[in-house]
Amino acid sequence: MYVLKYRQFISQATSFTTKLLRNRFGKGPQSVNIALNDQCIIFHLREFISPVENFLLSQEEEEAFRYTRELVMKSMLPELRAFLQEHLETEVTDMYYDWGTHNASGIIVGLLDAGWKDTLEYEGRDAIHAQISEVTRHVQKAPEMITSWWVNPKTLVVFRQGILILIEKELIHLGQGNLLKTAKRRLEKRMLMQAVELENTLGQRVADMYVDWSFDQDHSVIVYIFE
Repeated sequence: MYVLKYRQFISQATSFTTKLLRNRFGKGPQSVNIALNDQCIIFHLREFISPVENFLLSQEEEEAFRYTRELVMKSMLPELRAFLQEHLETEVTDMYYDWGTHNASGIIVGLLDAGWKDTLEYEGRDAIHAQISEVTRHVQKAPEMITSWWVNPKTLVVFRQGILILIEKELIHLGQGNLLKTAKRRLEKRMLMQAVELENTLGQRVADMYVDWSFDQDHSVIVYIFE
């Protein structure tokens, strides 16, 4: 019965999210893969880009592309959050998203109140935390708290709290949060890919990496998708 209910929910969530994205963006993703555990739910979107967005990227207008998506996502996330809370019967505490412009992919993450703070140990966890904390320290400051968990064998989530420095908080206060996110994504993604040796630590090759922040709460999520 549990497996049947799980499959029904995944089917409903896939259909709901695809329709929601299509209604908001004018084009839905080619596929939506959902990963779910006690800590979070992840929507991995593939081949998700409209002709207008493709044109923006071809003209090297990534900032305009991300700004447009930021506005649309802010309008649709409350509806998606409400759907998840109704069907999962738990609070969705945070929601994050990011886009892989190089391969028209994307990710939406919802943290579940049921237990994202209760995570299990796994081989290589301390080494990964140490490396990510060091990269974060170079970019801004070391996290006040860091944890991570596997959602499935190919998806690792890293959660950081307390990483913003005073100049970043002032930029957010001045309404420059979008610009700050653009700069942080470029810098952090580059440094995380260069400095965090996941292949050596976990024995798996990274296929995609996504990063997002909740500036209001000073939280951040990194999602690694492995081949």
